[in-house]
Amino acid sequence: MTAPGSTDPDGTWIGIDLGTQSVRVLAVRGDGVVVGRGSSALSSRRDGPRHEQDPEQWWSAVGEASRHATADLDPATVRGVATDGTSGTVLLTDVDGTPLTPGLMYDDARAHDHLAAVDVAGADVWAALGYQRMQVSWGLPKLLWLLQERAEAGGSRDVRLSHQVDLVNRRLVGHAVATDLSNALKTGAHLVDHGWPTTVMDRLGVPAEVLPPLVAPGAGLGRVGAAGAAATGIPAGTPVVAGTTDGCASQLGAGVVDVGSWNSVLGTTLVLKGVTERPVVDPAGVVYSHRGPAGRWLPGGASSSGAGVVPSMFPGADLDALTRGAREHEPSGALTYPLVSEGERFPFVAPGARAFTVGSSGDDADRFASVLQGVAHVERLCYDYLDLLGAPLHGDVVLTGGASGNAYWCQLRADVLGREVRVPDDATPALGMAVLAAAGEGDPAPVAAAMTGTSRTYEPRQTRDRLLEGYVALVDQLERRGWLAEPVAAHARRGAHA
Repeated sequence: MTAPGSTDPDGTWIGIDLGTQSVRVLAVRGDGVVVGRGSSALSSRRDGPRHEQDPEQWWSAVGEASRHATADLDPATVRGVATDGTSGTVLLTDVDGTPLTPGLMYDDARAHDHLAAVDVAGADVWAALGYQRMQVSWGLPKLLWLLQERAEAGGSRDVRLSHQVDLVNRRLVGHAVATDLSNALKTGAHLVDHGWPTTVMDRLGVPAEVLPPLVAPGAGLGRVGAAGAAATGIPAGTPVVAGTTDGCASQLGAGVVDVGSWNSVLGTTLVLKGVTERPVVDPAGVVYSHRGPAGRWLPGGASSSGAGVVPSMFPGADLDALTRGAREHEPSGALTYPLVSEGERFPFVAPGARAFTVGSSGDDADRFASVLQGVAHVERLCYDYLDLLGAPLHGDVVLTGGASGNAYWCQLRADVLGREVRVPDDATPALGMAVLAAAGEGDPAPVAAAMTGTSRTYEPRQTRDRLLEGYVALVDQLERRGWLAEPVAAHARRGAHA
């Protein structure tokens, strides 16, 4: 059998992505050729702050999607499988792994009454890990809510915490499994010590036996058993590797695995994720770090700015025509802060922040140009903030997300950043899990180099200096409104004038 970390072009690795709306599965050869794919839809129940899914549906959807992906494979070529899941999605099971509750999804906010206790009990640990405080949708507050509901209903206390990926991995191998440190971050795992913070859990009344063992992403969990093989079509005996959250999986799929490299994901909002040797500790809690494979860290932050402003500002518009027109407005006559919803999270925390436009634009193309430039300015400010925190930025910048399909916008972002950027061939979480399945506990870099590729590269143009005038103007506006701290603003201006 090929060792973990191999780039055997004849081997096949399977990546399973548990998304919100569907399960997606890819079977990928060691040379990056996709030789099988499948998907199966998922449904949700939403009610105010509640968002649930049926855990049994996760497994049935994994079975359907995997059977499609593996239908034409030679079983002898399949070398491993890994699964990612939505971050912070948890449930309770009995000791045999049977679900006792629905899956409380990544954005379920019902546990607000438990958040203060979590932040007080774990204040020192959360500060040491860099995120400073938890959020209501994170896994640990939801675990407390589930345990309380269970106790009040008079149910057995002999229960187990399960993350979304844990249920699937257990069904694959046929026995209880450890959970990975990436999915366990929001449930309070101590990512440096590789364990649960027992003092914190004792304060919160979480019994030790409720919590699963912890392993690093890429660690072996077992092999696909007979029942798992019958349900999924994945050959019995295939090694099962601990995965990550879906966001970290996308980063692996983009080939962002080397220290100092960063992935800018621009869709409705903007998310940055990078690779470091050590966690990035941010006193403001704006940036926090996941645990990655091979002992590395994956710091990042999520902005509330992004391309989500376009549909509301330009309903029904011909975006291709607007993009062509935007080329004639560098810089735009207006300065736009493209906040999708009230409140900013990265590169600063400002719950009262609101979108704004300063100045006047001549036409829709000019207004559109101000939005494209505004997002690029926020992106640069995010990188300047990371630089201020001491994060390494010397590696590749890889653009993914829906906006990476707009070639002009990619070029504009390269101009404002002042550095080369690249767009990968594919950056799906399922591909990232295939990469991790192949790398195992080894260095994912050679595997990612063989299994991922670049479709386009953009070099900054000479016109970038006049675009940076708008960047500095936006920094000034954000500081004047009291949202951006003076040291961050000063650092950004120095970088622009260097």
